[in-house]
Amino acid sequence: MLLSVIIPTYNEADNIGRLVEELRRHDPSYTVEVIVVDAGSKDGTVEAAQRAGATVLLSPKPGRAGQMNYGARHATGDILYFVHADVGIHPGYITTVRRAVRDGYPAGCYRFRFDSSHPLLRLNSYGTRFAGIMSRGGDQTLFITRALFDELGGFDEHYCIMEDFDIIRRIRRRARFLIVPHDVVVSARKYETNSWLRVQLANLTAFSMFFLKVSPPRIARTYKALLNYR
Repeated sequence: MLLSVIIPTYNEADNIGRLVEELRRHDPSYTVEVIVVDAGSKDGTVEAAQRAGATVLLSPKPGRAGQMNYGARHATGDILYFVHADVGIHPGYITTVRRAVRDGYPAGCYRFRFDSSHPLLRLNSYGTRFAGIMSRGGDQTLFITRALFDELGGFDEHYCIMEDFDIIRRIRRRARFLIVPHDVVVSARKYETNSWLRVQLANLTAFSMFFLKVSPPRIARTYKALLNYR
């Protein structure tokens, strides 16, 4: 089962080289396809990804859903593994993902822990071992077989935010979904420029709007207005 890793990027020069090198380091046989789909970065993301050994595609339109679908269309793998640029990958990702699929889980994600020892962030991390949809998210990475991804029609490009929660909800209606009992490491940068409470309130607001079927552009505008992205 060939594994294709797909990474959507926009101005991730500080992270993408490290991630691609990490993926390669844990793939000594060079069996994994690594595809970076960039949305017009201005900071050298493309060059950093190419230097690290990734195949780089330029997305015809911005937005993570569209970028990931574009990467999937160009990928050759039987399993697609979607990873954010600022994630620290689990060293056993190849074996773990392939084993999950062989064991009858055509899709799944990892738990996560933040690159911070803050006690409230440790509490957030602990919650990712549970099955609730609010404990999920793209930061945990997502693996899915090509067959199931195509059956679902990929990511819904109607969503300019919450696209990961949407696809996980659709996956669970059709197939078994595994929460891998290992962690990936997630950047705490959002919490470093906002208080823990502020991020939680922004997340809760976005979830509420998502479940109430508010338009994704409005969710995105509200979410960004609630947070400091400096």
